[in-house]
Amino acid sequence: MEEIKLDVQIRSKIGKEGSRKVRKEDCIPAVVYGGDKDPTTIKVDRRAFERIERAHHGESVVLRLNVLDGEKKLRDYSALIKELQYHPVTDCILHIDFVRISLTEQIEVKVPIRVQGDAIGVKKNDGSVDHHLWEVDIVCLPTQIPSHIDVDISELDIHDAVHVKDLVFPEGVVTEHDPEDVVVSIVPPMKEIEEEPSEGEDVEAEPEVTKEKKKDETAEQQAASAKEEKSEG
Repeated sequence: MEEIKLDVQIRSKIGKEGSRKVRKEDCIPAVVYGGDKDPTTIKVDRRAFERIERAHHGESVVLRLNVLDGEKKLRDYSALIKELQYHPVTDCILHIDFVRISLTEQIEVKVPIRVQGDAIGVKKNDGSVDHHLWEVDIVCLPTQIPSHIDVDISELDIHDAVHVKDLVFPEGVVTEHDPEDVVVSIVPPMKEIEEEPSEGEDVEAEPEVTKEKKKDETAEQQAASAKEEKSEG
């Protein structure tokens, strides 16, 4: 993956008040960590960064940060996006953490797994795809980071699966993931099974009808009352 150049501005004011001011300028407050240097507080043009984020969403993007003070260039270094903080309501990016890297040293990053093809078990046997692993840890040089790892499931039938050991990585890329971990599998269709009482199981008896009994009891009570009234008279 080639580096993507991004101009950023140094900022001296930090804290909540400083961050609010940066956001009013339609910029994003950010910090660069890592390496043998102290953290650098910067601000990033929101539109420029969001264009990169949309074009490479979910990827481990290698950036070349040009740190400026106005028009004056102070320094530059390679970096990865470590963390993005979003507003809980508007989903707007509030803050960015970058980490410095060396292009000549291997790093460990996560890359997404992309499933391709229509499985036999889905097309012919009404199964469904069960995606267990959505991304995989890899180790490589920053310039060798792939945008994704493809998995072809065309030949998979019911109960077939692809494991980490089955993945094909580009040259220079390895993984320390458990090779037996399942990436994707094809599961059989769900069938509704009507439960029937097993042999020897007691079937719940229907409630006894007592309507007629209550009717007879009421008639007897009325006759007794009439007899008492007649005797009193």
